[in-house]
Amino acid sequence: MIEVVIESIRISLVSQHRIVLLKELDNDRQLPIWIGPCEADAITIELQDVKVARPVTHDLLKSVITEMGGRVSHVLIRALQDGVFHASLFIDKDGDLTEVDCRSSDAIALAVRVKVPIFINDDVMEQAGVLPEVDIQQPEPPAQAAAAEAEETLDIFSDFVDTLDFDDFDE
Repeated sequence: MIEVVIESIRISLVSQHRIVLLKELDNDRQLPIWIGPCEADAITIELQDVKVARPVTHDLLKSVITEMGGRVSHVLIRALQDGVFHASLFIDKDGDLTEVDCRSSDAIALAVRVKVPIFINDDVMEQAGVLPEVDIQQPEPPAQAAAAEAEETLDIFSDFVDTLDFDDFDE
């Protein structure tokens, strides 16, 4: 199992869907998962510590598990079948660990609320994991480098001007 963190949630320019990017803790590899706008909002609300007037569904699930004496220990994105990610919640109640099938977006939304690790099965990451594009990771050249390049260009031009014989232009 590979532990991941939420790198970002991005909005598709083509549809109302969102993509949650899960990033490996010890690597740059990411797992993009398409999620709906409601699930994206549920994750974002918790990550940004936004207070809502009434509990959303994932808050309700957290409360029900707690009131019944359980504790979510972790979530796992366990399979990728026909382009659909399958996840599990692992609930510990009195030392007994129960695995509950769920959507990956719901697992992530609950994980951020109860502050437990998110894991991905190795084979799922092998199938669908991606490395960010190189140009996205590389920062813009620093202003000093750009200034040095401009100064070098001016030096070449200055050298050319110094070679001109202005007496030839008198005519």
